[in-house]
Amino acid sequence: MIFRIFGKAAILALTLSLLPIAISAAELGTPSGKVILTVSGGITNTNAGDKAEFDREMLEALGASELALTTPWTDGRQVFNGVLGSKILEAVGAQGEQIVAKAINDYQVKIPTSDLRNYPVLFALKQNGSYMRVRDKGPIWIIYPRESYPELDTDQITDRWVWQLSEIVIQ
Repeated sequence: MIFRIFGKAAILALTLSLLPIAISAAELGTPSGKVILTVSGGITNTNAGDKAEFDREMLEALGASELALTTPWTDGRQVFNGVLGSKILEAVGAQGEQIVAKAINDYQVKIPTSDLRNYPVLFALKQNGSYMRVRDKGPIWIIYPRESYPELDTDQITDRWVWQLSEIVIQ
């Protein structure tokens, strides 16, 4: 009798302990379009083995944000639309102190996760209302709100503006 009670309790406890993982992974969904961002490393929510893959629609579903500013690489004021880096970290259950942001052309840079959590750093998908193509620094360009936060207007931070972003690894 005691074994039956404790056995059922153990099965229930195990089932309940696994439930949040299953729910979180289901919430992430599966890309139906072309994958434009892969997230790996210290994450708890995945949808492709040990990675999280996002198409444009999935990223936009995390919530739209906008930044209007000048950049060292463009003429005049630009309007960028995309998703905040903090929303991506939240969606994948990121657990780490930094990300390694990797571009299509193999450029990579380390970015503290505190940048994404403390500032509205944008993973831009659109520039001036149009989706960015690879030749236009797309499909994703990491944009720092340097005009709103003067402490972000440094050469070190400018190196973190990764265009043609394709992958981030949480460390």
